[in-house]
Amino acid sequence: MLPYRRADRVAEGIQRELCDLLLKGKVKDPRVGMVTITGVKLSNDLRDAKVSFSTLGNADEHRKTGQGLTSAAGFLRGEIARALRLRVAPTLVFVFDESFERAGRLAEVFEQIRQEGDGA
Repeated sequence: MLPYRRADRVAEGIQRELCDLLLKGKVKDPRVGMVTITGVKLSNDLRDAKVSFSTLGNADEHRKTGQGLTSAAGFLRGEIARALRLRVAPTLVFVFDESFERAGRLAEVFEQIRQEGDGA
């Protein structure tokens, strides 16, 4: 089993802080509405963070939310650095997490298959 790396602990802290900041409405950008931070992957040198997020809506709304989060990245980076007492705050890159949409599509396919099996 691999040891628990510092990057993993810091990534968890970043995810917690981002969720807290978004929940408390600290990001004032109107493009950022109901957002769920689904994960944070941090580089070993703690300089770059890939933040996965999910939100309801269509592809255009996902893109707008991503733009809003990217626009607020500097503010969020500063808040994270203060909260976690980091000397160097990581650069935040936001990417839409499609896993929930894929899971929903798979559930629909399975349900369709089940219904076709019942009708035979």
